[in-house]
Amino acid sequence: MARYTCSFTVAVSLDHLQHSLIEVLQSCNFDIIYDTGDYLMAREIPGRIAFAKLVTVEVLIDKSTATSQEVRMNFVIKNEELPLQVDNHCRQMFEMVQEAVAANRQWQLVESVAG
Repeated sequence: MARYTCSFTVAVSLDHLQHSLIEVLQSCNFDIIYDTGDYLMAREIPGRIAFAKLVTVEVLIDKSTATSQEVRMNFVIKNEELPLQVDNHCRQMFEMVQEAVAANRQWQLVESVAG
């Protein structure tokens, strides 16, 4: 199973974060399948890639450390594909999500940590 993680701290209020985050994921070809307010799960829309390679994104919004101006988000991006190549489909989607979060105009990126 391919699995990549990263964290972002962004300058945005909690009120605006949820909607902006959903827009970012949808722009990367993901469909929101679960949303509780502090946890969000999205799955890559089928049709362009084999089913086993479809990527799932889980986002945990850390409300316990959130301030009125900054929120930390932890991302887990994974699929069922064995990461036999460095440049596999899951890695490509991981990089696409990272770039989309960093480039979003709805917030200012404060910190980015990939793990």
